[in-house]
Amino acid sequence: MDQADYIVLGDHILTMNDSLDIVHKGAVAVKGGMIEDVDSAENILKKYTSEHTVGGPGRLVLPGFVNTHTHAAMVYFRGLADDLPLKEWLEKYIWPVENRLLSAEFVYDAVQLACLEMLRAGITTYNDMYFFGDSAARASRQLGMRALLGVGILDFPSMTARTADEYIGNADRFIEMWKGDPLITPCIAPHSAYTCGTQTLNRVKELADRHGVLTCTHLSETAWEVGELVRRYGRRPVEYLEDIGFLSDRLIAAHCVWVDEREIDLLAARGVAVSHCIESNLKLASGIAPVPRMLAAGVKVSLGTDGAASNNDLNILSEMSTAAKVHKAMANDPTVLDSKTALLMATRYGAEALGLGSHIGSVEPGKRADLLTMNIRSPHLTPAYDLYSLIVYSASAADVEDVLVNGVQVVRGRELVTGDEEAIFKKAYEWSRRVLLSD
Repeated sequence: MDQADYIVLGDHILTMNDSLDIVHKGAVAVKGGMIEDVDSAENILKKYTSEHTVGGPGRLVLPGFVNTHTHAAMVYFRGLADDLPLKEWLEKYIWPVENRLLSAEFVYDAVQLACLEMLRAGITTYNDMYFFGDSAARASRQLGMRALLGVGILDFPSMTARTADEYIGNADRFIEMWKGDPLITPCIAPHSAYTCGTQTLNRVKELADRHGVLTCTHLSETAWEVGELVRRYGRRPVEYLEDIGFLSDRLIAAHCVWVDEREIDLLAARGVAVSHCIESNLKLASGIAPVPRMLAAGVKVSLGTDGAASNNDLNILSEMSTAAKVHKAMANDPTVLDSKTALLMATRYGAEALGLGSHIGSVEPGKRADLLTMNIRSPHLTPAYDLYSLIVYSASAADVEDVLVNGVQVVRGRELVTGDEEAIFKKAYEWSRRVLLSD
């Protein structure tokens, strides 16, 4: 018999592969960080032995969820300022406290709390746009989480840089330092077309092309943003980025709420990936992105939580449920954004958006073993007629039981294996006092 590192067992395995195969009474053999085999439990247990068994009866096995847009360190600002429009929320509350407290230590501690929250909610990969990328990378790697980390770029000073030259230099160094890491993928993250001028965006594109990395940015998040770009450049945001050659299949655009038909066609033609952050957009009253139209046009749409300061949690399961239901209501059509599509957006589509589709996003031999088990032996998950419907409309983050990333178990029975939860909570409490005192 072959020796496996882990055998993951479940009543059902939702592979999320191209055929959407489901393996009932199934098992996954994990070896060397990879998915070695996926088959019936009977066949797997005949071929493999392992000292570590995960899951079992009453469990559902899935690929780990992918969060394609967040600001992880902003978890320390959760609930600091709510019920405000985006521009006022940023300029009067978030940016001032960031200017007073943001540091490498702050980001490291905050990202550990964010990773704990995400891992316990079944998120195994996240795409971040923030500052002090080295701290975020070290915190994520310590807890064993996969991350695509974008170095924030602005045209005005912050705690990390004073000029565009400094921001670009920081990004260049970060990419060089982290390229090739098994868990951390560096990228570059200009905040938006209204906080970065044309020259800065051109330099970002040049740097990303030189290193062969992805770019992530906010795009068409609010009606104000559209009006501002029209005022400055005589073009709507997507049209403006097309004109300067910024759109490409290596761009991840968060939000895309205020896009018209021509802009949707441009996003599809250029292969731009869109991160749909519906709960943040609803809470900030930014609007509702035309996701069904984008999907119909061939745009690859995935799901993001945005930061916990504007959401207020890091929970892809709730994003799936909210997105599926709100778009049905908007279209007056209950068939819109069905549960299979919603789950694909949270798994395989998300992996593809981050350029990781050949490595994660589905349960298939040859992919990295980023997996979760969900305990479905609960009243709110019984009976289980349609597993996709069960996950999207009934499941919660509290149902996630075990999580593996890169073939290593990081959550066991809802407890973090790779870090000290009490120490993470203690740090969060200490920083929250400093946030309040700085207000």
